[in-house]
Amino acid sequence: MLHETLRFFPGGDRAVEVELGDGMDFTLNFTVHRLVAAIREAAIPAIEDIIPELASLQINYDPDRMSYEDLVREIAAIYERIGTGISGTLPSRLVTMPVSYFEAETTACIEDYRRTYPDKRTDPDLLCELNGLEDRAALARRHSATEYWVAALGFWPGLCSLLPLRPGSRITAPKYNPPRTWTPKGAVGIGGALSCIYPDRTPGGYQLIGRCPAPIYDGAQRLPAFRDSLALLRAGDRVRFRPVSAEECAWIDAEVAAGRYEHDIVEYQVFSVDRYLDWARAHGEKA
Repeated sequence: MLHETLRFFPGGDRAVEVELGDGMDFTLNFTVHRLVAAIREAAIPAIEDIIPELASLQINYDPDRMSYEDLVREIAAIYERIGTGISGTLPSRLVTMPVSYFEAETTACIEDYRRTYPDKRTDPDLLCELNGLEDRAALARRHSATEYWVAALGFWPGLCSLLPLRPGSRITAPKYNPPRTWTPKGAVGIGGALSCIYPDRTPGGYQLIGRCPAPIYDGAQRLPAFRDSLALLRAGDRVRFRPVSAEECAWIDAEVAAGRYEHDIVEYQVFSVDRYLDWARAHGEKA
């Protein structure tokens, strides 16, 4: 839910956190992206970087060029100018990610955790029970039946927070308690109402359902998709998961290792929130 007014918090002497609301929904996040676009268009010289988040954004700035108080006034004026109506368009690439559901590496990770915590149910079976799905095949079908909105990047370089654009495809899950000490690179996880792709071997807490062999982070920028950025995805992109077999997953692993893999990216499309909300209403679903 949107706050009546923006809430500002200093983040040290070179950043300001701007909170628009609380909760985790598409319309709130889209408003975050509209504000980010408007701030960038304003081209305020003191601003060095803008980081969109789920319900807020962080602005890094040069305090020698603009005071905290002046920056807050400027951002508040921009927000008042654009209004809080949920409408408009944003550039949005469509990135198709191959995913091997319930494959060996994520299964090994789950079983390694269960050796210490044997009462923990396997992740896919827990998700099926909590979401009323009859089996793992139904879980994979639901997860791959929608495009996902890249709401934010964070926690780890390149890690994406993904909101399902088709509300009927939403899958919810609790996080691990305590978290895992390791997660396979490329693992696909679900926590709360979000999906994510782990960019590297990291600790983690989302329930695991598969692995994407195509990387979303490349520190060496070896593959063509990383020519301009270490991270594949950008906030405001959309992701579609394409189920692949174990054999195709292994082939993609080999292509990535050889530096030959080319990601499936449609550049550039425009995402219309008005058309999306009309579509959701026509299908009897609330975004």
